[in-house]
Amino acid sequence: MKPTSWVQSANLAIEGIIYSVKTQRHMRYHLFAAAAVLILSLFLNISRIEFILLCMAIVIVLVSEMLNTAIEVTIDMISETYHPRAKIAKDIAAGVVLVASTGALTLAYLILYPALKRSFARGLWRVAKAPNDVVAFVALAVVVIVVIIIKAFLGKGEPLRGGMPSGHAAVSFSIWAAALFLTYSAPVAVLTFILAAMVSWNRWSSGIHRPGEVIGGAMLGAGITALLFFIFS
Repeated sequence: MKPTSWVQSANLAIEGIIYSVKTQRHMRYHLFAAAAVLILSLFLNISRIEFILLCMAIVIVLVSEMLNTAIEVTIDMISETYHPRAKIAKDIAAGVVLVASTGALTLAYLILYPALKRSFARGLWRVAKAPNDVVAFVALAVVVIVVIIIKAFLGKGEPLRGGMPSGHAAVSFSIWAAALFLTYSAPVAVLTFILAAMVSWNRWSSGIHRPGEVIGGAMLGAGITALLFFIFS
């Protein structure tokens, strides 16, 4: 059925992401690697240009893996028996992922290895401080990755409706925690907390999520964000 609203379209899109995470172990590896690289980039305090390049490489690898999954599913639907052309199509799709992954690894090496050398030179026990806006972005990205992985493993509810944890609560409380550390303003902290609480209450009161799912999402989002700010801010 064709989606009739933006929410339905987004739900279907995220459902596709979760399907690829659930069925493709390489997609899970890519997500774990993405979270690790983002956190490592904070630890090494790389430049903004280098951070942007790493983010672009991560996106290209994830998109390539999802396209590969979509092509494999389509070919399996069209050709239920072995066909040499179907094999070629699958091999090419897998090759795209290999090329993207190789390029991303090369870029990560060129950026992270010199930064690691500088880090060893100054002493790994001294954690570099990163710009607060970069910490906020990384925290939100890590929260989203963790929510997707948990939903994929638990397999309950739809991506934007039901299931543990509540993605809306996780994202909204991650934004609240980031706003608190970015501004250190009591009015901003109170207002963003009210907005996050309203989003979470709406998911709870409308029956989309159970209380534990909402609370779990809120604690996940605020906890990860606060932890990264405490370490790197």
